[in-house]
Amino acid sequence: MKSDYPINDKNSPISIANFNGVGGSTILYSCHFPRFHPSDFKTKSLDNVGEDWPISYNDLKKYYDQNDKIMNVCGLEGDPVYPNIKNLKPNIPLGKAGLKIAKGFNSLNWHWWPSYSAYIYNIKKKFNFERSTANNTYLEKAIKNGVKIKKNSQVVEIALDKKKIAKGVFYLDSSGKKKFEKADIILLAAGGIGTPRLLLNSKSRKFPQGLANSSKLIGKNLMLHPLGYVEGVFKKFLASNIGPEGCCLASHEFYETDKLRNFKRGYSMQVLRGAGPLDTANKLKKLKKINYGKKFHNNFFEFFGKTMGIAVICEDLPNEKNKVVLDHKNVDQNKMPGVKINYRLSENSKNMMRHGLNNAKKILVKSGAKFFYGHGPVRNTGWHIMGTAKMGTNAKKSVVNKFGQCHDVNNLFIVDSSIFVTSGGVNCMSTIQALTLKITENIKLNLKNLLKH
Repeated sequence: MKSDYPINDKNSPISIANFNGVGGSTILYSCHFPRFHPSDFKTKSLDNVGEDWPISYNDLKKYYDQNDKIMNVCGLEGDPVYPNIKNLKPNIPLGKAGLKIAKGFNSLNWHWWPSYSAYIYNIKKKFNFERSTANNTYLEKAIKNGVKIKKNSQVVEIALDKKKIAKGVFYLDSSGKKKFEKADIILLAAGGIGTPRLLLNSKSRKFPQGLANSSKLIGKNLMLHPLGYVEGVFKKFLASNIGPEGCCLASHEFYETDKLRNFKRGYSMQVLRGAGPLDTANKLKKLKKINYGKKFHNNFFEFFGKTMGIAVICEDLPNEKNKVVLDHKNVDQNKMPGVKINYRLSENSKNMMRHGLNNAKKILVKSGAKFFYGHGPVRNTGWHIMGTAKMGTNAKKSVVNKFGQCHDVNNLFIVDSSIFVTSGGVNCMSTIQALTLKITENIKLNLKNLLKH
């Protein structure tokens, strides 16, 4: 796409799934919407891995609740792995296939719970699902409050004045003409790769290694959630293709550290519904399970509406060697550098992945499915991109403070997953948005002081 930039991820087993668009990654996501656990914010204290966040789950709870309401999150109250989640919309029904999987979990006495789902859903109209995105929730409110969008424009540099205060941004408009937009406060939300890319590209005499980068940590501690996938086939047609594919149920049975296992922290298992007819046919063709011809329909219906998958979402521990760097040899259409990804799976992640894949297979068999196939890490799953401008109290060891404010530039704030300290073992969208609500509320409360510069 014209608006995207080059990403060289050859030096990574996980390929980056990233694009530029108004509404960000909510424009193309599964809408599975779990929160981080309380333990995710204190992994160093609990398990001696990663680092503790400068905030706790309780600091975010108010904003999780607020965001659930805005994003119309559907779910079921009473989940034992979370403290007191209330006021959810009715959960999306599991369907016959989902109930089968749930029985498998019950037979092993393992935790499972209906998916927390960001959907506008009418329970009286069974198949009426509309995704909750940033566009049809927050953006509509923002435009009503005066936000203006400059379409097909690209920010290429954040500019500073002599006092190390951000004075605005240079951007290229839709015709490619370079312009300057003055700003008293800048909120950066370009994602776990776009944010470090812009900061590293915004060099100056005061910041020769990239804007707000006195810690030398911008781009480092990249976390990607290594993902495994297992799929099973049931004998009878269960209409597993009906309903939102990514929002069935999830298990956090193996989310927390267990000293008996050969890895620290853990993973969640996200149960996925079967694909629609076109995706099913394409996948079966790739796997050489069907061929076009006389037997196509018979072979197709051996699988369609009968498959269920389980995604194993592994917590990724921060490591400074896993990073995003500028790629000056590979530029976008406006001559701005692309990025290179340097990333390796740790032994901890590999052990976690094997454990998760084995347990996902076990669940499918216990549920009555025949094991079909599975592998991990799945390459094209680098959509949870975190940690590249991390939060912390020490300016020498972090990029922003607990309010998303850059230690080096007082009026520059970051409101995306790059400020995550650890990655948790669940989808990160709910936590991104809760953090953003907390950060922007703090800006509003302290606006006079911030404008004194």
